[in-house]
Amino acid sequence: MTVPHNTDAVALTIFVVLFGAVAFMGFIAARWRRGDLSVLDEWGLAGRRFGSVVTWFLLGGDLYTAYTFIAVPALVYGSGAAGFFALPYTIIMFPFVFVVMPRLWAVAHRHRYVTPADFVRGRYGSRGLATATAFTGILATMPYIALQLVGIQVVLGAMGVHGDWPLIIAFAVLAAYTYSSGLRAPALIALVKDTLIYVTIIVAVIYIPSKVGGFGHIFNAAEKALPTHTTPTGKPGAFLPTTPAAQQAYATLALGSALALFLYPHAVTGVLSSKSAQVVRRNSVVLPAYTFLLGLIALLGYMTIAAGIKPSNPNYAVPDLFVHFFPSWFTGVAFSAIAIGALVPAAIMSIAAANLFTRNIWKEFVHRNATAQEEATTAKIVSLVVKIGALLFIVLLPNKYAIDLQLLGGVWILQTLPAVVIGLYTRWFHRWALLAGWAVGMGWGTWMAQDSSFKTSVYNLNLFGWHFSAYEAVFALVANLIVSAVLTVVFRAVGARDTAPDETAPEDYSEFRRAPAARPTAGLAH
Repeated sequence: MTVPHNTDAVALTIFVVLFGAVAFMGFIAARWRRGDLSVLDEWGLAGRRFGSVVTWFLLGGDLYTAYTFIAVPALVYGSGAAGFFALPYTIIMFPFVFVVMPRLWAVAHRHRYVTPADFVRGRYGSRGLATATAFTGILATMPYIALQLVGIQVVLGAMGVHGDWPLIIAFAVLAAYTYSSGLRAPALIALVKDTLIYVTIIVAVIYIPSKVGGFGHIFNAAEKALPTHTTPTGKPGAFLPTTPAAQQAYATLALGSALALFLYPHAVTGVLSSKSAQVVRRNSVVLPAYTFLLGLIALLGYMTIAAGIKPSNPNYAVPDLFVHFFPSWFTGVAFSAIAIGALVPAAIMSIAAANLFTRNIWKEFVHRNATAQEEATTAKIVSLVVKIGALLFIVLLPNKYAIDLQLLGGVWILQTLPAVVIGLYTRWFHRWALLAGWAVGMGWGTWMAQDSSFKTSVYNLNLFGWHFSAYEAVFALVANLIVSAVLTVVFRAVGARDTAPDETAPEDYSEFRRAPAARPTAGLAH
């Protein structure tokens, strides 16, 4: 059964009304928790004053994006068990966040760091390593922003609205309120977005199973149908990953994705905007509530199979399900929730990319003595440029390129783990070795993705007679760590000492020393 995508006036009207309401909230957010938005700390991090509730909504809206709500059930519909890797990874990452991120918050608060590259610059005293970290963050974030547009495109298409002009209007509104309100805008909108998402999904997982014969029938139908589906690699779908290769792939996808997610600049921006390390810990405990929601969303892929719906593209699995089962007014609410769910992360990502460019490229190489006001002005302009770039990417190129690059984004961002995460605990690695390891990880990870024709994130490696199937990012990270460790030993053996100053002190990594530095520290030229 195919679902027609006719123009639905009722759904479209509700969509426009809700979209307009959150856009209005975006503009008035400048008056919320008032601060001097002419300085970067206020515009880009909202003054680092968000408490537990706002941080929960901000991080939830930041990490669980509209494309997630489209792509995860689409992957479950097309491939089966592979799509559920998103659940374990969004569970095992939170203990990691609980342990690691409070240290990053504490040292960033102490030295007024705005980006992860700021920390790398201060920790290692290396302009090259900090630039590599900033470059990687921007590179990995850009296609992520573009993919949010894909989510809006899909729900508009399901309502019978086609063409580029709706996307241009949506992103123009997004750009305007982000420019005026900074991080306060997505934080305030996230309150509405997540409320809509929770209501929509809870209604869907109660109502739809009652119409298709219950969850038993849903799972039975999925188990029978999945072997007849063809995945992007040409292999059949599977209800469970039964082969050793599939199990290795599943486990490494979950592990690598868990390690990578909080290295993305937008995730770090959410962490640094909180008012204490304790807020970060509290959120790492309660954020798995979103993972429960994600599990319910993933099941929508199986419900599409059980309902006998055959979408023209797997991305339409959820929209077609809603169009088929719900009245127009509820479809309008659901599609609004998904579209608003694109605006929140897109705003935070563009702010994070702008912060990286301003602090670690423009100020580092162009205008070293820029004031806080000049930093904020530059970041605002760059955030506009970033959004325009993402929009052109989607309008001018096939969506496939954005999806390919987003897959690569996870491979790339994980290569900053040694400098950022390990750097929070030790400076044992030589800064030149870390830079060489980063280059090897980036190069090899990109090559593996290209060698797989961007059809999958899993690479089959044959080494000394052993066969491994794993997430490309994990292979690249292992190579990165080996090169970094070996070269560190070699550099020390030949007398190449790492004498660059470390402006941080051991006590800076504890939140109990809360007072910010009385004066700028010498090593970081910000």
